[in-house]
Amino acid sequence: MNGYYQNVTYKSRVGAGVLGILFGCLGVHNFYLGYSTKGMVQLLMTLLSCGSLAPITFIWGLVEGILILTGHTNQDGKGLPLKD
Repeated sequence: MNGYYQNVTYKSRVGAGVLGILFGCLGVHNFYLGYSTKGMVQLLMTLLSCGSLAPITFIWGLVEGILILTGHTNQDGKGLPLKD
């Protein structure tokens, strides 16, 4: 390893959960956690439908936010554990 250590930043469970609850229809919490494909799907569903699918993506984000806060999602997109 030659004395090199990678600087690892752990994502916040509370931060991700709150982002999911407040901005879940835009996929912000998924972008934050590194799940960019899922975040892009949520964002495009909301924007391309001119908001008509926003209630569906809002509920989707709300459920994901609650799951993150309750510990059912315990790692980010890189496989690193979430920080409490």
